[in-house]
Amino acid sequence: MSPKKCSLLVVDDESYLLTPLSALLANDFEVFTADCAEAAQAVVAARPIDLILTDQKMPRVTGVQLLEWVRHRSPRTVRLLMTGYAEHEDAVEAINRGQVYYYLLKPWRIEELLQILRNAAEKFQLERRQETLLDELTRLNEDLERRVTERTRELEESHQKLEQRNLEMERLAMTDPLTGLLNRRAIDQVAHNEARRRFRYHNPLAVGVIDVDHFKQVNDKYLLPGGDFVLVQLARLLPTLLRSVDSIGRIGGEEFLIVAPETTLDGAVKMAERIRVAVERAPFVYEGMPIPVTVSAGFAVAEAGTRAEFERLKKVASAAMHEAKNRGRNQSVVRPLTPSEDPDELVFSQGSR
Repeated sequence: MSPKKCSLLVVDDESYLLTPLSALLANDFEVFTADCAEAAQAVVAARPIDLILTDQKMPRVTGVQLLEWVRHRSPRTVRLLMTGYAEHEDAVEAINRGQVYYYLLKPWRIEELLQILRNAAEKFQLERRQETLLDELTRLNEDLERRVTERTRELEESHQKLEQRNLEMERLAMTDPLTGLLNRRAIDQVAHNEARRRFRYHNPLAVGVIDVDHFKQVNDKYLLPGGDFVLVQLARLLPTLLRSVDSIGRIGGEEFLIVAPETTLDGAVKMAERIRVAVERAPFVYEGMPIPVTVSAGFAVAEAGTRAEFERLKKVASAAMHEAKNRGRNQSVVRPLTPSEDPDELVFSQGSR
């Protein structure tokens, strides 16, 4: 397939030259002619013109004035000027005003004219190809930027979803599925962290074990759904009895662990009793049937200056809880940690049996 010919507009007020010149150039160009500037302007306004070759000396509008108009109307058109006057000032004016690609002197030779026009056409085609390539490159860059933006957004969304899933999995891994409280692993970690923090700042720390009294009887009488109901209700009640800095988790079937930083012996006694009394008075109604529920609470307290690893606190709190059980249940027992860990050094509180 042969390349498309460039369109060429030849303008000369000596109209008898236009017909033979058109025939001469027809093999290389799609030729249009005009015998004055006004006619040339009409051609340029009607269709795209790749090259324009105009005589300088014409009535009313000169060739330079015409090329200046073409430059504003069709900037991509390659502009050539021919004249029989070779004054330097004319050439300068042609270049400055019309930004002329080439300045020809009359009379010109056919071979020279053809070569100049072919060079001008090649320049036009190269510039057009370059513009096409630049447009294509711009389009590709814009498409690439769009794809990168979309991919970045997709990756960010995927990352956010992954983080959400990880957080959800982490939350599930730390949550007791029945009660929604911290599970044993999570509450143990909280307690270890508080014990390490206390080692640095030597503040008091209390750990409590809460156990539901006669829970097997609840399961036997109301079956497992009834027992689960009691545990869920307790999981809702117990956090309301604690401070915002305190933590609670389920560590066994009917056992709960409380970690209470900055809590002295007196504070632990009040907390234990507050829990015991609140549970005893709380209504537990399952399928229209009231369930009497009480708890036994054991707390271990490490006052300032006392060694307090979590395992030691937990062991002492558990022993205190079993002491409360042995003394009739619905009791709270608070034991301060001492260097001797005297098992008889208990603070005992007895509720209704």
